Formats: sequence, structure tokens, C-alpha cells
Amino acid sequence: MFHLLDIIGTIAFAMSGALTAMSKKMDGFGIFIIAFVTAVGGGTLRDVMIGTTPVGWMLDLEYVYAICIASFLAVLFRKKFDKLRTSLLLFDTIGLGVFTLVGLEKGINVGLHPLVCIALGTMTACFGGVIRDMLCAEIPVIFRKEIYATICIVGGVVFFILKKFNLEDSFLYITTSLVIIFFRLMAVKFKWYLPTFENK
Repeated sequence: MFHLLDIIGTIAFAMSGALTAMSKKMDGFGIFIIAFVTAVGGGTLRDVMIGTTPVGWMLDLEYVYAICIASFLAVLFRKKFDKLRTSLLLFDTIGLGVFTLVGLEKGINVGLHPLVCIALGTMTACFGGVIRDMLCAEIPVIFRKEIYATICIVGGVVFFILKKFNLEDSFLYITTSLVIIFFRLMAVKFKWYLPTFENK
């Protein structure tokens, strides 16, 4: 279940990256590169920080194949994604929910404190998108008023609360991911924002 969720998150973020690259009118190589860094950027940073090297995608080519397939499908069916913003939001949200969970589990597996695990989960979910947005000359979503990283933190708290009840791992994984996905979609639908500040 955990590996399956990891692959799903990789595909979702790769699609998100490919759609963003297409919105910037990049060529095929550019689309693949943006899809790749979006899918593995957060996980690579996480693995380096916890001393897991070579990083995950270098040891398992399933991730590379998944990114290649996702990029190809995004280009092939680009006309189906006529509402580009909606499609981008959907794939980005799925990746957010799944990769937060992956980061949490990686932290638990190396014996880190729950607060550090939540930070790793947030980093895993968000930093691929940060790299994507920077390469596409956009202000990263995580730094805008839109609620994004905060939802990952909430999901991490929910995860550790549920974990105290000794629930089945599959139920715990799916519930945590769905909580993050649900609140992210609700935040966009009802325009929930964090306050912004400016120096006048």
C-alpha cells in the first residue's frame, strides 16, 4: 500500500509539473524536466537530509518510468485537460496528500521525533512544487497567501493522533491522505487564505 501510494504521488506531481510546463509553452524536453523535478524534488531533499543515499528514485527505476509515462500522457491528452487550472489543482492536490504521508513514514522509519516527521512530510510534499514554480518563473504556491503547506502540517498532526489508536496501516494512510486532499480542495473552493503582510 505504501509503495503504491508513493507511485501515485509521483505520477500526480509529474502530471502537475507537465501541465505547468505546457502552460509556459515549453518544448518536450522542458516538459519532462519540469515534470521530473516536481515529482522527485521534495523526496530528494528529504532523503539527503536524513542521510538516505543514493536517493530513492536512483535505486528504483519504477519512479523514473512513472514520470516518463505521466509526462507522455499529459502531452498526449493535453486537449482533454481543457480546464488546465482545474486539472493542475487536482493532480497537485493528490500529490500533496500522498507525499506528505510518504515523508512522515520516512521520518518514522529512521526514528525521528513526530515534529521533525511532520516537517519532513511537509517538505516532501511542497518542495517539488517550489522547484517547479521557480523554474517556471512563478512565485511558489507555498509562499503565497493560498493555504498549502499548512494543510500538510494539519495532515501530519491528524496522522499521529490516529496512529495512537493502533489503526490498520492501510486505513491510516488513506485517511491521512484524504484529509489533506479534502482540506486543500475546500480551501480553494471557499477561498480560505492565510493573512498576508506588507511593509508600507
